[in-house]
Amino acid sequence: MSILSFLKPKDTSPASVLPIKTDIHSHLIPAIDDGVQSIEESLTVLREMEALGYEKVITTPHSMPGTYDNSPENIYAGLEVMREAIKKEGINIQLEAATEYYLDESFVELIDSGAPLMTFGNKHVLFETPFMNMPPQLKEVTFKLSLKGYKPVFAHPERYLYLMQSEYLLDELIDRNVILQLNIIALTGCYSKPVQKFAEKLIDMKAVKLVGTDCHNMGHIDLLKEAVKTKYFKKLMDLDLLNNSL
Repeated sequence: MSILSFLKPKDTSPASVLPIKTDIHSHLIPAIDDGVQSIEESLTVLREMEALGYEKVITTPHSMPGTYDNSPENIYAGLEVMREAIKKEGINIQLEAATEYYLDESFVELIDSGAPLMTFGNKHVLFETPFMNMPPQLKEVTFKLSLKGYKPVFAHPERYLYLMQSEYLLDELIDRNVILQLNIIALTGCYSKPVQKFAEKLIDMKAVKLVGTDCHNMGHIDLLKEAVKTKYFKKLMDLDLLNNSL
């Protein structure tokens, strides 16, 4: 071994430092929501995720009646297409699927109907809400989900204006065992500076239990690579995250 080998800088690329092995939030089934629009685009993203160290990807297309009318049937059909594609391409990622429910009256009706919800992990249910105003059903939904044995996972809480403005509501949700899932790319300021600052606050509070890429396209992969270089990414990785147990 030459002296130059000893002098070579230590590899600090994202692939060498990313300790998360399971992603639980992405939009990688082609052409069923605002995520990837082709098999080729999805494969490109998944290759990059594999290079970053991901071993399992739980992709979560939107379920938003009237906008993205997805169902377990078409989501699982798309999942099988992508599984065949990654097998053919030799991409070493375990691909699974759930969904990202939009919290509105139709979601309440779905819960009340008793129909099984799409879940990941141990009956974890991912949901989102409008960004500006708190939906009146928020507390009702988290209560009903818990009552039915589900574990509610609140997608990207850092992005909700109403949550930024109410620490009391934030504390109440945490007390109700609602799991907060932070988008890693929020640490870059890509959504806005206030969102970035709120994400950092949630990390400082140790309120984050899950993280996700929320990857829709290659642009989000580029942002992910930037996020892992931030000071708060290291703080985030020091938390007791649940990702690698799922």
